[in-house]
Amino acid sequence: MKEFALLFRVNEDRATVSPAEMQERMTNWMNWMGGIAARDRLVSNGNRLGVKGSKVVTPDGLVSDGPYTEVKEFINGYIVIKAPTAEEAAEMAKGCPIITGGGGRVEVRPLVTPDNQE
Repeated sequence: MKEFALLFRVNEDRATVSPAEMQERMTNWMNWMGGIAARDRLVSNGNRLGVKGSKVVTPDGLVSDGPYTEVKEFINGYIVIKAPTAEEAAEMAKGCPIITGGGGRVEVRPLVTPDNQE
């Protein structure tokens, strides 16, 4: 069984989501992640990634506020799952609420470990 990071990419402004919509999204997230955990495929709940206070550091030492002035899409968070193949990990990602109703997409990336150098 290999491990994969599911990276959640979004391009929406959270200020436009009502509290009721946010609650519905959280419920959908918990149900989706609970389904993965119930199949013993959830390795890590991961974390949401903050926006405020984000910095970008370039090779020449320049530090700027987050990449958000140049890009419309950013990584909002991640979890780590286990699956026999990338295709099966992608199947699990298809149920992610960020795809089914959140206006985002999920990137499936294999974790490089001592046992998996792909």
